[in-house]
Amino acid sequence: MAEHTAPPRIEILLVGMNGDLRGKQIPLEAEKKVWEGLVRLPTSTQSLDIWGDDNDDLTGLSLSIGDPDGVCIPDRCTLAPMPWAPDGSRQVLATMHELDGTPSFMDPRAILASMLRRYEARGLTPVVATELEFYVVEEDWRDTGVPRPPKRLTYRGEPNGFQLYDMTAVDALDDYLRTLRLWAEAQALPCDATTAEFGPGQFEINLLHRADALAAADDCIYLKRLAEQAARQHGLKSTCMAKPYSEHAGSGLHVHASIIDRDGKNVLDAQGGEPVLLKSVCAGMLETMREAQLLFAPFANSYRRFQPGSFAPVDIDWGLGHRGTAIRIPEKDGPAARVEHRVAGADANPYLLLTAILGGMLLGLERQLDPGPETDVGKLPSHGRRLTHDFLTAVEDFSSSPFIRDILGTRYQALYGNTKRKEATTYLRTVSDFDYRTYLARI
Repeated sequence: MAEHTAPPRIEILLVGMNGDLRGKQIPLEAEKKVWEGLVRLPTSTQSLDIWGDDNDDLTGLSLSIGDPDGVCIPDRCTLAPMPWAPDGSRQVLATMHELDGTPSFMDPRAILASMLRRYEARGLTPVVATELEFYVVEEDWRDTGVPRPPKRLTYRGEPNGFQLYDMTAVDALDDYLRTLRLWAEAQALPCDATTAEFGPGQFEINLLHRADALAAADDCIYLKRLAEQAARQHGLKSTCMAKPYSEHAGSGLHVHASIIDRDGKNVLDAQGGEPVLLKSVCAGMLETMREAQLLFAPFANSYRRFQPGSFAPVDIDWGLGHRGTAIRIPEKDGPAARVEHRVAGADANPYLLLTAILGGMLLGLERQLDPGPETDVGKLPSHGRRLTHDFLTAVEDFSSSPFIRDILGTRYQALYGNTKRKEATTYLRTVSDFDYRTYLARI
């Protein structure tokens, strides 16, 4: 019997509320309709929660109004090959538009683009880079119900200890990492260093700076997909779950950001003096951090990552070169002067994450703000403000925030907040295995 080769395709992709990709596969011979804006999906695609429910009872955006279509307008800059698919297959990111041609208020790419227009109006351009951490686990997680480190990183089923910067861990999964690097190169993703992180099977890939924050978010979302597809190729699974193991480090998504003017000059450059503007943009991010924490930590599991004594910050503080602070200034002078935002988990939606970070920085550009005393090594922040460890508290802080209303819009603040409130209350109502193991036999 003759072997049939699957035909190539183009995938048009939308980014959902939770950073998930949804869309359509279209035969290459029908590709023309992608570029002519003829691909449609229900606008409620952008309101789906983590379980895929459109929550029409909360939003009134689905069957209540007839579940209307929106138009998927592709961004040709994101067109990239899919090395895991039949030869010639490609993918492209799109932004959901209403039938009247306006971008959907629910589309994360449109939300970030709106923030970037505020910078453009001031003659400024954010320069952004992301550092993504993720775990690779054995593929039997669906059968066992729990993740397990790759066998090559264990002895008698137990991890070989911490693997931070351990080249033997990189070598052990070199076939997977090599595939990931080759595919990233094929997609022209600006990947830089790959390092082993603390947890067994945990890695970090750095993406180079982009003078286009939308492109930087696109890079991050494509990297997440590449990590997953390459893992599948090698009989593994990658996960950006913030805290897949109780006893091991969580995964973060750190963001480095600077700002250039029309002449390409870094406006945050302290030029050897006091970093007044750097401190002010730090203060803007710190001032809005609790209100925006839901965007940095969007799921119940996200809050397990904020542990004292870990590299995930718990205090709302800043420092020069201090890797334990929420906001770090790695460099204050020259073209590399920048801030590093260290709060978000790997599970954050990169478009909403960058919108919140750049919105906070914009406050510091518009007003001269004081971030308070610098946090030095071995010292606690003097102001004592902390991030919350509670999912529902983060939901309420987000939902009542004027800052969030300003950067996301009233409708999206309500949509996102109500959807996450449902998720948080479902989590609180669910009796877990921990409850049974701890209380059933003792109370």
